[in-house]
Amino acid sequence: MRPLLAAILPMLMAAGAYAADAGKCLNFYSIEKEMAWGKRLAGEVERESKIDGDAILSEYVNRVGQNLARQSDAKVPFTFRVIDGSEMNAFALPGGYVFVYTGLIELASDEDEFAAALAHEIAHVAARHMTCRASEEQVARAASIIPGIFLGGLGGVAARNAAGAAVPMTFLSFSRHDESEADFLGVQYMYAAGYDPTGAVSILEKLEALRKTNPGAVAKVFATHPSGSNRIEKTEQEIQRMLPKPDYVVTTSEYREVRERLIARKPESR
Repeated sequence: MRPLLAAILPMLMAAGAYAADAGKCLNFYSIEKEMAWGKRLAGEVERESKIDGDAILSEYVNRVGQNLARQSDAKVPFTFRVIDGSEMNAFALPGGYVFVYTGLIELASDEDEFAAALAHEIAHVAARHMTCRASEEQVARAASIIPGIFLGGLGGVAARNAAGAAVPMTFLSFSRHDESEADFLGVQYMYAAGYDPTGAVSILEKLEALRKTNPGAVAKVFATHPSGSNRIEKTEQEIQRMLPKPDYVVTTSEYREVRERLIARKPESR
């Protein structure tokens, strides 16, 4: 298997857009291909989900998200959409498409907690975790092909895959390394944007408490984001390493108004 992989890896790298500095991983996807893939996946999500039509809520979420995104080193523009659903979750797609469930806003009692969730997803995009994982899968698939196949055909396979073939949503289940990196970067983005970074700890603690008392309520969250007290501890340690800042934003009156607006309409829409 190893000789075969050694033989085909240069061809795979030539077929795709290999970027050694993109999330420090093997990546066959150029920024343009990543954005095109994300746009296609985002279109599928929007067709299959109930996108929230509240213009005030959507504008607010986009504004908070764009503020955090400006603190990142992502090389793509960001689009933030709100899904009307009870899941206490958010997820990112390649190319800067971030979706937030209204259930997450209900869970996050303060703006810094909500910002922590958005910053974490922005970090997945900035580190290009989705295309890094997809590139690894392409190498693994190519390495398993029987040696008798013409190697010349593999470059075409990689090129077609890198062009943006859709993958199941389970692809969003990241490795522990990816999650740790997203936590690490997300806290920094919060700090740079002026938020109290301990919001990242408190939202994780809320989710962990729900996992223990009502696991069904957060089952889908932990299907894509691992739980564990060590994750909370690592986040706390990272925050302690940062310089103190006396004027952290914990919450704002605007966030309270938007959240109360969302909760107030719940009896009418359910």
